[in-house]
Amino acid sequence: MTLTLLGLGPGHPDDLSRRAWSALENAPRVILRTRHHPCVPALPNQAAISACDDLYEQHAAFADVYAAIIERVMTAAHVSDVVYAVPGDPMVAEATIIGLIARAKTENIPVQIVNGISFIEPTLALVGVDAIHGLQIYDAITIADAHHPPLNPDAPALLGQVYNRAMASDLKLTLMNQYPDDFPVQLIHAAGTPDASVETVALHEIDHSDRIAYLTALYVPAYPRLRGFESLQETIAHLRAPEGCPWDREQTHLSLRKYLLEETHEVLDALDAEDTDALREELGDLLLQIVLHAQIAVEAGTFSMSDIIMALNHKLIRRHPHVWGDVSVGGAADVVTNWEALKKQEHAEKGVLRPSILDSVPKSLPALAQAADYTAKAAKVGFDWANSADVIAKIREELAELLEATDPDHIREEMGDLLLMMANWARWIKIDPEIALRESNAKFSRRFRYVEAGALAQGRDLKAMTLAEMDALWDEAKAKGL
Repeated sequence: MTLTLLGLGPGHPDDLSRRAWSALENAPRVILRTRHHPCVPALPNQAAISACDDLYEQHAAFADVYAAIIERVMTAAHVSDVVYAVPGDPMVAEATIIGLIARAKTENIPVQIVNGISFIEPTLALVGVDAIHGLQIYDAITIADAHHPPLNPDAPALLGQVYNRAMASDLKLTLMNQYPDDFPVQLIHAAGTPDASVETVALHEIDHSDRIAYLTALYVPAYPRLRGFESLQETIAHLRAPEGCPWDREQTHLSLRKYLLEETHEVLDALDAEDTDALREELGDLLLQIVLHAQIAVEAGTFSMSDIIMALNHKLIRRHPHVWGDVSVGGAADVVTNWEALKKQEHAEKGVLRPSILDSVPKSLPALAQAADYTAKAAKVGFDWANSADVIAKIREELAELLEATDPDHIREEMGDLLLMMANWARWIKIDPEIALRESNAKFSRRFRYVEAGALAQGRDLKAMTLAEMDALWDEAKAKGL
């Protein structure tokens, strides 16, 4: 018994190869994935032909439909030679084919493949595109089921099987996570048939087309101006190349430390200012540091960007069993608890020894943020006050000790103790002390700059003004809501 996997071409019977015609003509049994293909009425040996369209009606999920088709074809292949015919080419956008090849190998059924013209060739002819320039080919179902399209926006993409408007609606929502709503795309209908047409529309309008049918595909042009992550990696690798930039080539992991810290703080400044334009730019500068570190690691042979991304993806999926597993959570607090437990388990499996629960707090954190994290970690194991009144009492105690201190070393020590307790109290009242202080710093800066501007407007030297005069300007700033 032999199983022949055969491509019917894009639609016109003239596009069938002589080998395909002969295989169809002489087959004792022909099973079509679907009769919804323009060349089916013109095929030879009609008496031997059956189809699997009934399975699409019996099953709601495509995975179940494909499994049922594979079972039907394999059952037939154990009885006689069978031709399983699909639209286009069997090795292009046909989910059942790989499954059939695997089953046939396991069950010792010989397989031969009769290629056909896929939907790709006539589609590219209609849009005037050469596939060699990075064309990405996907099943639209795969994209529609995703939350973000797995596409490099610097290269064009061809998405097959946009078979109805509901599919187009789901598809556009995923694509709009990367492309603008009004990004021009092309719907290609019935490519390879006399009824072929191309419809250029805005991405958000693709599901409005009344021409969408089972032979519709979507062409997404390249989104110009170097938007892909791969383009950024190429730029950084070029900077580090022998013909690149001398400064970039000199950098090491250690020499870049201060820039990583600076860029992180500039991101925080943009967030504090609620300036989205600045945030976009500063996030780019921070990303530059990450990609630069990855390129240095590639050159050293230690790891690559793909290693970073893979590890992060696995970590996120592993630590969210309530999303990718069967764990139930009652809210964000349960998520945090599970996260910490999973992290501890991972460390144990890796043999990472952390004698103290404080070891997970970065030593390079700003002191106030570090104080908040230290006390929060200790509180998780019960090292905490019973109530907020006790915390306030401890603050008063530390303030009294600071006021009583006389020598510089003792004063510094007591000031530190007071600040630590203030960070602890902030945790009790659910305030991030680092953010609170940053906001107060920003407020002080705004008001003092107003005082400076007021002095300049009066033609006064700030140093020559009295405290009362400066306080008056400060109060004006406060009254203006600065």
